[in-house]
Amino acid sequence: MSEDVFEYHDRAAGASVKAALSRVDQSRFPYPVLHVEPPFTVPADTAAALSPDACDFAADLIRMSLEEDGPDLTSLGIFPPDEVSSAYIVAKQDTIVVGLPLVSFVLSIVGMDPAGWTAEVEEGAVVKKGTVILRLKGHTNQLLKAERIILNLMTHLSGVGNLTREYAAKLEGTGVRLLDTRKTLPGHRYLEKYAVRVAGGCNHRMNLTDMLMLKDNHIDAAGSITRAVESLRECWNPCPPIEVECRDCDEVREAVACGVERVMLDNMSPAELAQALPLIPRDIEAEISGGVTLETIRVLALACPERPADFISVGRITHSAPSADFSMKMERGKA
Repeated sequence: MSEDVFEYHDRAAGASVKAALSRVDQSRFPYPVLHVEPPFTVPADTAAALSPDACDFAADLIRMSLEEDGPDLTSLGIFPPDEVSSAYIVAKQDTIVVGLPLVSFVLSIVGMDPAGWTAEVEEGAVVKKGTVILRLKGHTNQLLKAERIILNLMTHLSGVGNLTREYAAKLEGTGVRLLDTRKTLPGHRYLEKYAVRVAGGCNHRMNLTDMLMLKDNHIDAAGSITRAVESLRECWNPCPPIEVECRDCDEVREAVACGVERVMLDNMSPAELAQALPLIPRDIEAEISGGVTLETIRVLALACPERPADFISVGRITHSAPSADFSMKMERGKA
């Protein structure tokens, strides 16, 4: 279909969801799609946990989530506008908890009191199935509006945290640190990388200005690693740190001779790493990357004990993390 118009039982109802909404009296909604218009005020607990850039992206995500949902016609048609309720979110599996600093922000943008909730566990806590994570209170319709946004954020970020913890555990005792990548959901990068940090991983560059990475396409276009590095240092003053993706030992030697800040060893076997890593002096960081799995990460980390890598980067901790399972339970009439 060329438009985002989805027909539900169109033969029986004869109308699309969009067409149905166009006939609704918007003045009847006590709570509009966006109860608070931007610019949004960032709650203190959110600002304490997230960078200003992360808060900006979080605000955009929450706003878009509300606009995607539109008005909650089901709840607005059933619950009185002045009804208040309590609710709680419970873990439905053993999991790390990531995302609590976003709860206040969601409530604030929905138009609720950002202090209208209490945490039962700390951010980053590892909990058992059945653990109550937090409790909320407010108007029933607003709680139900905030429910899915809070759960979507927490289930995804906690899922990233769970997979990060698994990979980080494989590196215990090796001295090698786990890195994430830029393989993140559009708009979610700052939050996903926050989840990686909470779960014990480290962040690679946040964006394309933090570090300049020369990959095969750049090197091939420039003619050599040396020419590519020279071009960057001539173009940018001061020049951000440079990382070079190397495919073999000859490229490692060339990158080291250029005095770059980090060498990435791309898709190398343990035997190849044992040859390449000793070529990298300790004042240049060494990163292993490419196709790393839970089964291979520790083997790669131990490939060269006399000169281990500084980092192993794993894209799947963000792009392939299964969501954790939480649900919200309502307690109508209690506030």
